[in-house]
Amino acid sequence: MKALTFAAGLFAASTALADDAVLTVYAPDYFVSEWGPGPKIEELFEARCACDLQFKPGDLLPRILLEGDKTEADVVIGLNTDVTKKARESGLFAPHGQDLSPLTLPIDWTDDTFLPFNYGHTAFIYDTTKVANPPASFDELLNAPDDLRLVIQDPRSSISGLALVLWVQAVYGDGAQAAWEKLAPKIVTVTRGWSESYGLFTDGEADMVLSYTTSPAYHIIAEEDETKRAAIFPEGHYFMVELAAKLAGTDQPELADQFMQFILSEDFQGMIATGNWSFPAALPQDKWPEGFQKLDLPEKALFYSEDEAAALRDEAIEAWRRALSQ
Repeated sequence: MKALTFAAGLFAASTALADDAVLTVYAPDYFVSEWGPGPKIEELFEARCACDLQFKPGDLLPRILLEGDKTEADVVIGLNTDVTKKARESGLFAPHGQDLSPLTLPIDWTDDTFLPFNYGHTAFIYDTTKVANPPASFDELLNAPDDLRLVIQDPRSSISGLALVLWVQAVYGDGAQAAWEKLAPKIVTVTRGWSESYGLFTDGEADMVLSYTTSPAYHIIAEEDETKRAAIFPEGHYFMVELAAKLAGTDQPELADQFMQFILSEDFQGMIATGNWSFPAALPQDKWPEGFQKLDLPEKALFYSEDEAAALRDEAIEAWRRALSQ
């Protein structure tokens, strides 16, 4: 009886330990939604780790900085290079420890803290049934008739909105505010986030929407609709990388490392194109879905390092604010 009781106790203890193996990952709302890659990633990773992967959606860096060392997060996924300087200086993140040779980014990546999982280019998306002659350059967009209706995102609350003001800064430099003053009459709405903007566009409330060069892939693959396209500008398009990072204070360091390794696996990367509608960061182009092969892509990528983005951020946002407040 004592032996049986002891064995039962061991079983209960081991079960409790297994139940305690929870990996908490902070992620954007879009990532964990039912149409995002999160649910499938959770299923596949839990099959590998015999643990409980729990995504916590919402704001990323502001939340992490507010919580500090008391954060529940073991990993955060969905950061980008426009905010990594602030993240790095917080001291809250640890080296990812991963071999970067599987990366297929169009730029060299050597960062030992922030690990890419997808990338894309900021672009204005239009409907070919409504815009017969889309702007063929950024200058043409600025000088288009004011009845061209644009929807963009607020750079103070949206990653894509911040990318846009940095894009304008990269193209026009000291002339950024003048560029915004030309663009302002065409902007019918500035939304807090991307999903609100894109919804207005698909509902027919705007002719063009700030989004990504990969957005038409969704319409091609999911809807068999090839009428949505990205306007490609010779001045170049702002290049964005989405990143994951491990928290230095994680109480599940081995699980966190396992998840970071999983990010570069073909299982994970294979879900990114049609789960996050972005280019996978570690998957050769010949393994992209067919719809991605049809996309219009820029020849020139504009990219700021985290130091450059941090230095220009406030100036770029202020140029946008001044122009739109007139």
